[in-house]
Amino acid sequence: MNSKLYVGNLSFNTSEADLRDAFGAFGSLTDVFVATDRETGRARGFAFITFDTAEASQLAVQKMNGADLGGRTLTVNEAKPKEAMGGGGRNFGPNRKPFQARNRY
Repeated sequence: MNSKLYVGNLSFNTSEADLRDAFGAFGSLTDVFVATDRETGRARGFAFITFDTAEASQLAVQKMNGADLGGRTLTVNEAKPKEAMGGGGRNFGPNRKPFQARNRY
């Protein structure tokens, strides 16, 4: 198991310090990243937490997934690499279909 966790369904008021307090009980944290909106700077409702060991992160998943923090039920699981997530958005990859000219008339 990876030592980096995804924590979702956070309250927009949850701070890095709140996460350090809640997850620090399971082991030593090496990094806490609360995702924020680029334009507004407001929290986006999820974070990534990295433990120094995979055992500590596994314990945190078991204890914190479904737990309440700030009035919200947390979703906690192993963080997946960006390319493994799939997802939408624009397709600029090697399998991109060529642009189709529009028939305007």
